[in-house]
Parts: sequence; C-alpha cells; structure tokens
Amino acid sequence: MRASRQIQSVAGIIAGLLIANAGLAQAAERAATQPGDIIVTAQKREETLIDVPQSVSVVSGDTLERQQATNFKDYLKLVPGLQLNQSTPGFGRLVLRGVNTGGVASTVAVYQDETVFGSSSGLVNGGILAGDFDTFDIARIEVLRGPQGTLYGANALGGILKFVTNAPDPTKVEARVRGSVEGVDGGQASYMGSAVVNLPLSETLALRASGFYRDIGGFIDSIGTGGSDVDKNINTSKNYGGRVSALFKPSADFSIQLSAYLQNIDVNGSDSVDSDPATGRTLYGRLSQSQFVPEFSDIRYRVYNGVLNYDFGFASVVSSTSYSTLKQNFRVDLTPSYGVIVEQALGVPNDFYQDQTTRVRRFTQEVRLQSPADDVFEWLVGGYYTNEKGLIDQLLIAATPGTVTPVPGLPLLGSARAPSRYREYAGFANATVHFGPRFDLTFGGRYSHNSQWSDQASDGALVGGETILPRARSSENVFTYSVSPKFKMSDDASVYARVAKGFRPGGPNTLPPNAPEALRTYDSDSLVSYELGLKAQTPDRFFSIDASVFHIDWKDIQVYGVVDNFGLNFNGGKAKSDGFEFTATVRPTPGLSASVNGAYTDAKLKDDTPPEVGGLDGDRLPYTPKFSVAANLDYEWTLATETEAYVGTSLRHVSQATATYNAGLRAENGRQPYVRGYEVLDLRAGVEFGRYSVEIYAKNLTNVAGKTSLDQGVPPNLPFAASAAGVIRPRTIGVTVGAGF
Repeated sequence: MRASRQIQSVAGIIAGLLIANAGLAQAAERAATQPGDIIVTAQKREETLIDVPQSVSVVSGDTLERQQATNFKDYLKLVPGLQLNQSTPGFGRLVLRGVNTGGVASTVAVYQDETVFGSSSGLVNGGILAGDFDTFDIARIEVLRGPQGTLYGANALGGILKFVTNAPDPTKVEARVRGSVEGVDGGQASYMGSAVVNLPLSETLALRASGFYRDIGGFIDSIGTGGSDVDKNINTSKNYGGRVSALFKPSADFSIQLSAYLQNIDVNGSDSVDSDPATGRTLYGRLSQSQFVPEFSDIRYRVYNGVLNYDFGFASVVSSTSYSTLKQNFRVDLTPSYGVIVEQALGVPNDFYQDQTTRVRRFTQEVRLQSPADDVFEWLVGGYYTNEKGLIDQLLIAATPGTVTPVPGLPLLGSARAPSRYREYAGFANATVHFGPRFDLTFGGRYSHNSQWSDQASDGALVGGETILPRARSSENVFTYSVSPKFKMSDDASVYARVAKGFRPGGPNTLPPNAPEALRTYDSDSLVSYELGLKAQTPDRFFSIDASVFHIDWKDIQVYGVVDNFGLNFNGGKAKSDGFEFTATVRPTPGLSASVNGAYTDAKLKDDTPPEVGGLDGDRLPYTPKFSVAANLDYEWTLATETEAYVGTSLRHVSQATATYNAGLRAENGRQPYVRGYEVLDLRAGVEFGRYSVEIYAKNLTNVAGKTSLDQGVPPNLPFAASAAGVIRPRTIGVTVGAGF
C-alpha cells in the first residue's frame, strides 16, 4: 500500500467528519476538560489527549489491573503498532512503527515519570534491555508514536513508552492489597501479591509506598540431545520490588516530590524453545531447550528521582534530578558452539558457558521553564544534562560436564572488559501559537552535544591472547525538530500534521582481535517522520477514534553484524517505513465498551546492508508484522447495592514477521528467517463488592505458541543448528482477590 493512497483514504474520513461536525463548530465553547477526558503529559505539560497534535495511546492503571497486565507482553494488545522482541523476562526490545534494524542501541526510549531509563549509547545493550517496570500502582502508561527528539532527545526514533506513577495524596488515607494464583498449561503454578498504602502526614505532606512479589512458574523443559528429560519447567522467575514516594506541597504554587523505586527480575531460564532456524516452527513436538549448562539472568532496576515545581505566575519552573542504575548478571550456555572447540584443541570434555555483567549508572538533570495555559501563545524552554557510566564484563569458562565448576588446569580461555562513558548536554524549546479558536501551530527544536569514550581489554586462548586497545572516542552535535499544525473542526474533532526528526547516537565499537581500525567507531543514524492524523469523539463520548498515517525516511541505519564471531555495530544505508494506525472505541450503552486498534506497517531496507549483516534492499525490517489488530470488549453492571460485576475479552492478531538479519541463513535458505503470525484470546470476569473483589481470568485461551524472537547465534549454538525462539506463555488460568481500605 502506497503512503499516498493511505493519505487519500484518511482524507476521505476527515472530510466526512468535517461535514458531520459542521454544526458543532458553531456551538458554544465548553470547559477545557469534560468527564471522561484523558489527561496526558506527552508534551511535558498536562493536556487532554484529543488536544495533543501527535499519535498517543494511553492505558490506564485500572485497565492494566483488570486485564492482569503486569509486563510488556501483557499490554501489547492495548497499543496499536507496539511490538516486542523478547526471549527472557527483562531482556527485550521494543519496536514502534517498524523502526528496528537489530542494532544494539534502543529506538524506543523508556521513562518512569521524569526519569529516562537505560542507556543512550550502543555500548551496554540498551536496545535489548528496555526497562520492563511492573505496572502495579501506576496511573497510566503513555505511548508516544513517532520520533520525539525535540522534547525527549536521543534514542526516541520510534517513540516513547512512559510509566506515569500515582503521586502521594495528602487528602486521604488509602490502602489496597491484591493476591493471585494461576496455573499454566504443562507447567507450574504462579503466586503473586501486591500492596499499596497512602498516608497523609499533614495537610501539606503525604507518603505513598507500594510493593509487589511475583513467583512465576516455568513451562519449558530442558532435554538432552537424545530427547530424554533432563529438567522440567526450567524457566521459572521471580519479579519483586516496590516504590516509596513523598510529596511536600505547602501551597498551590510549590511542591517537591521525592521517589525511590527498585525492582529485581531473577530468571532461571529463558522463555525460548528449540525451533527451525528458517521458519521458527517448534522442534521435537514440545516446548523444550537443549541445555547443557543451567542459564540465568538477574536484573536490578534502581530509580531515584526528585522533582521540584514552582509557579511564578507568568511561568512555572520544573526541575527533575534523577539517578538510575541497571545491572544484569547472566550466564549463557555455549557448549554446542565452543565446547567442541576446546575438546578438540585440549582433549578435555567440557560444558562451556559465558558469564557476563552489564551495568549502567546514569545521572540526569533537566530544568524547564514553561508558560501557563493560554489562548494565544504557550511556550516551554529547557536544559538537559546526562552522565552515563557503562560496563560490560565477560568471562568464558569450560566446566566439568554436568557442573558449572571450571575444569582444573586449563589456561584462561577468554575474558573481556569494556568500560564506557556517555555525556550529553542539550537545550530545547517548544511553543504553540493559537491562531483563533480552531487553528494551532506547535513547533520546537533541540540542540544537543554528546561525547563518548570506551576502553577495551581482552585476554585468553580463544580471543588471541592479551589485547588492550587505545581508548576510542566520539562526539557529535545534533539538531532535532518538530512542527505540528492542527485544525479543530469542533471541540471534539481535530486533524493534524506532524513533521519530526529523531536521532540515535553513534559511538565507539568493541572489536575482535586484529580488526581494522576503521571499525573502531560507527556513526549516528537519524530519521524524519511525516504524519497526518485525526482525533474525534462525540460530545457524549459514545464514539471516539484516533487514526494516523505516516511515512518515515531513515538514513545511516545502525545494524549489527558479526566479524570473526564478534558482534559489531555497522552503519547501513537507508530504510523506510509507511503505515497506518488507529484506535476506535464505542460505548453504546452504560457499562458496555468495545474497542478495536490496529496497525499496517510496511517497513523495508532501501539499500543493502554491509555483507557481515546479511540484509538486502527490499528486506522487511525485523520483528515488524505488516498487520496487527486487537479487539477488546468489556461490560460491567450493578448486581446489588455496592456490588458491581464485569466480564471482558480480548483478541489480538499478529501477522508473520521477519527475524534478525543473518548472513549465513540467507546464504543457506535464500531468504531471511521469519516467525509465523498468531492469534491470542484472553477472557476475564470479576465481582467488586464494597471493599473487596474477586477476579478470574484466562490468558492465551487457545494455547497458541506465538514466537517473539528467533536467533540462531553465530556460530550456531544449539544442536543440529537449531535456533532459539522466544515463545509466549501457554494457556494460563488464574484468580485474583483484592481488598481496599
């Protein structure tokens, strides 16, 4: 489908709505917000969703709880065009509008309130370590589609996913607890609990604290090369943590909020199964892994933030100071690829694995001065600074078979250490001019400077002995911008256009022994997005629609290739993405709500990638299905005084998508590997009686084995050259009880 045809079709919709709303355009102005309006902070000030001239999806905390959605996989169905490439909890890549080529740095930035989380560089796996924060006690999730370089800076080429937490409330005491138990087809039971308390300490001071604990049962078995059971349900995990926040608000003009958040994700085995490397089909007739060495991944999130607000009258100042850390320790089994090499070279039978530590420590400061809401002109100016320290530390170990104990007497086989530093300074401004009651123009720009360095040292028999490379450095100056005209056909319908630029920093590379110095650094990539959108709703909120078409030009794309079994960042040529997204909701009767959201995305390479990568002109961009659509239906009604009941269902379809580029598989099969499309059906029901509630739910009711990743490894790291494919959780049925005070 050509982008021009998409624009024509949306233009027809817009024309129809113009006619339908002609009478409404003459109606008297209503208040800025009405019951049912959704408030967002997409443009770093509170606005109603319909007034924001860009594509934004909002999922409320109540919706997340009712749908038992606690992580990325659970709420993909609620956001059009949002995709996830993941094989291990906490170890995932987010994709919006097809902006993904498999590079190491992220294209979707993750925020918790005012804090950007993770790495802006390509040196510490920022692209595959997206912050999968638990959703308990959050107000909403905001997903901003399209580049957000003006207000949010680097690594927001595809968009932003923002967790907006509940603030302490000095006006009321609140306490809630929830507990759940669930069973998964062919696996173990899971047990979950969470609690929150809000305490006013005075009329101006309040404290809010929450905690959660999730013990998730496994469903994947480890098998030997002969197919016999070795260990069952190896992919168990624990996810636990909490948040504490204090708000001091002595007047309507001044407030300080301090918060601390921690989350641990401890995984005993990945959610991947042995699969056909070309098609992603599950092998051996079961959800299983060929595992010789037990694998694990332990991830630690820590976020500390202080926000100061002061209203001078003519403008208000917002200061946000954050310190965050991300640490991952993990072990990966490399026996099929490297164990045989060690045995042939040294004559020692062994199981082989790699231990790795990845760490990011990040300080961020942002200060904004912004005008109050105004009928003529609104403005915002700000400054931004971030200082990020990264580290990757790796060790290769040959162990006595059946253990993780190193074989005695062997030389050092391999170690590598790569500390890094990323700094960025930026100034930005954004403004909206209101040309009368119907036409607005929002525009902004951001100038930023980043500098990086990286050291690299390696040693061991498998990596060519001791190597210490000179420090690699990079720096660049970047300007990003956005322009968004908007025409309000009425108070409840508007059309907008948006042109915006986003970028992702380049930087130093990690190199294999004797690699050309030309590969020591790689360049930033950038894109320009062109978007046309419609937002409309009936005055009584019976019907609403949010639809947009887009075209993205992407140049100097960052890609990931392999040289001498070492992964490197490269720059390719160009790519493009054309698409259409929509969300439509209808509320025909009190208590009944039906919504449909969907996306069509045609994202492709426009040039061949470097040969080490394996992508060719015309190849689809990885993990971006052409079509995805989801339907949600919910009905709630009153059973008796203070007793409410609800039922609901969700159905999501995802079409076939290509996997990561792989030069070896392309040469062997003549095409890129791919994962098949699938459908997921969920059901839910519950009763709320006074302070208490009981809910039952079923996820993946039809028990499909949908795949979210497909990776063979270079060299192949599974018996018979199989690939590891991340799989969604099988049929899960559970019950949740809750109480509020």
